[in-house]
Amino acid sequence: MPSFLAPPLQPLRIRFDSPAATAEPAGPLLVRRMSSLEGLFEAEGLRRELADAGDPIVYTVASSPVPELPRELPQSLTTIAPGTLGGEFYMTKGHQHPDPQGEIYLCLRGTGGLLTFDGATTSWIEMTPGVIGYMPPGWAHRSINTGDEEYQFLAVYPGSAGHDYQWVVENGMGERIFRGPTGVVRRPFRVDTGVPA
Repeated sequence: MPSFLAPPLQPLRIRFDSPAATAEPAGPLLVRRMSSLEGLFEAEGLRRELADAGDPIVYTVASSPVPELPRELPQSLTTIAPGTLGGEFYMTKGHQHPDPQGEIYLCLRGTGGLLTFDGATTSWIEMTPGVIGYMPPGWAHRSINTGDEEYQFLAVYPGSAGHDYQWVVENGMGERIFRGPTGVVRRPFRVDTGVPA
């Protein structure tokens, strides 16, 4: 069994290396490529083309060894590449917590935003270094890189929260975030299947 899954833990020192986007001691490392983001971008046809033509990394999540178990507080360092697809900014998949719990994100570098959705209301929090975004229980959340450089944040969440990515695929996030002539443009959620009407 990997050490990051084996409680009980002793107090420990964790170092996140921002430029390298790593944790020491290391826990799981998640790499999300364009091919793993099916159904999330409005321009699904363009996403498929990009996935077939190089499949770039959109974001990584480097976690500490703290396990996702009740009463623990796991942490992770997410780094989102800059870019747009059909004008829509690169983003994380987004998720809902099956065990409704709060979560905090601390922006470390770059410029981004935190899109949250409770099934009826959408909220947008601009994120710059030093800003903490707080997601209350019951709000799905997605991070978005709105800048021209990597966007990176530290997440801390209760270990029992869980991650339901399918909820976002089925319910959307209420809005989509696009690059406009003078900055961020928020548009109502819709899906382009890539199939002509």
